[in-house]
Amino acid sequence: MRGLLARWWIALLAWPILLFATAYQLEELASTVRSFYGEKAELRVRAWRELIEDSHSIAEADQLRAINDFFNQMQFVDDIEVWGQEDYWATPVEFLGAAAGDCDDFSIAKYFSLIELGVSDEKMRLVYVKSLTYNQFHMVVAYYETPSSVPIILDNINPNILPATQRGDLVPIYSFNGQHLWLMKEKGRGQLAGKSSRLKLWTDLQQRWRLNKLKKPVKNFDA
Repeated sequence: MRGLLARWWIALLAWPILLFATAYQLEELASTVRSFYGEKAELRVRAWRELIEDSHSIAEADQLRAINDFFNQMQFVDDIEVWGQEDYWATPVEFLGAAAGDCDDFSIAKYFSLIELGVSDEKMRLVYVKSLTYNQFHMVVAYYETPSSVPIILDNINPNILPATQRGDLVPIYSFNGQHLWLMKEKGRGQLAGKSSRLKLWTDLQQRWRLNKLKKPVKNFDA
């Protein structure tokens, strides 16, 4: 499997990025996903790749909406039920393979898809927050149109893309992107706290992404 998928991925120093190339390579990926996760998973991956291909030429705001809407179709299920462990950050292919995941999986899939579409890493952050509505920790994607902009939030709890100023239900704790880690404050972009490689789950995810490792869910959510 590692050799089969290797031609699909490019590893950058800070974070990996998916490169859509040819129909032949898509067929290789589809075949691998079908054998590992099943036919429905293959259809989801094909739909994802078609969305990526079709979205390269549209405006960035439309790319945000398209990617947010696509991944929000997946089921929200806690990691322990999907992967059999308390906290697991799935790659986009694993998330689509399982058809289910928690907020981390939704956000990571959106982030990597937008990176592939050409959205600058400097415009995005994965933000760890506390949801006041559900009294639990949560992850979202924040997009900054300019360095001084109020970010807009891509979320699976609230499917509407809204400015952070309209998301009083979320309290930011820390955020990161491909390069950096910030400790968040109530206002502003936060205080730089070093490199995002300090986050073990993030570095583990990148390693699995580079090595093209796939994990099977412990339960079938396609039924």
